[in-house]
Amino acid sequence: MAHSKAVGEMLPGDHACLAYDTDAERDAIMAAYVRGGLRAGHAVVCLVDGDPAESAAGRLLAEAGAGAGADRLIVLPADADIADAIRAVTRADGAGARVPGVRVTAEASPSPRGWPGTEPFAAFEDALHSAVTAPGSRVMALCQYDRRWFGTGHLRLVDQHHGTRVRADDVFDDGVLTITPLFAPPGLRLSGAIDESTLPALVAALRDFDASAGPGGAHLCLDLSRLDFCDLDGLRTLIEANRTSTVLDRQVILRSMPGCVELMLRVSGWDTAPGVVREAVR
Repeated sequence: MAHSKAVGEMLPGDHACLAYDTDAERDAIMAAYVRGGLRAGHAVVCLVDGDPAESAAGRLLAEAGAGAGADRLIVLPADADIADAIRAVTRADGAGARVPGVRVTAEASPSPRGWPGTEPFAAFEDALHSAVTAPGSRVMALCQYDRRWFGTGHLRLVDQHHGTRVRADDVFDDGVLTITPLFAPPGLRLSGAIDESTLPALVAALRDFDASAGPGGAHLCLDLSRLDFCDLDGLRTLIEANRTSTVLDRQVILRSMPGCVELMLRVSGWDTAPGVVREAVR
């Protein structure tokens, strides 16, 4: 598998892929990619399949919450010549200014680009890679792949054409606790330690997740596989995440709970708390 990095950590010269499981995952990561580019003064070139350019641009701007810099968002059909598009946006404009960077993203539509392993697929990825890695390049590229369309063999070929896989940005990271969004199933991965200093961040992340889910939102999966420590107040917060939620009948799934946390759960008597499911992943 290719190396993984957060979308906000991408740099010029990166040719990365986003292999997503749900539309929500794609939309969240693409919003961060487009928003970050426009805020940095970059030109953002999006190759889309199916949507008219104007409606696709409006959707991307709305998802990114971006207003300023909308003129630097260029939406093209998926079969456009990517090299020509990059050359066009990197030329000096009428005022003699140059954009400090270019962000390219493309939907992996099998129709104009072909399936992984075919000549059209390889030709597109090779052309994009050449543009990104050219001497003095200020280009980064993010190719989107819907896992639901591609088998394991296809995704292996996708990795071979990209040095990096991209994931969503962490919602919190202070060096003690890292909170990362999950999408399939929806939830949060907690890494590090939950203590007095990091508890407010956990409470805020749970509140934000609840708000984004809405009244008819899904259950909440909390991946604890990378959790090193959790105090009693932190455990209580995890257990009560369903009771404090506005989502009716929500279940909280505690996945891959460390032994020390599971022992604390039993000793506290919270192992029978209603609406909480413990799930071990082997």
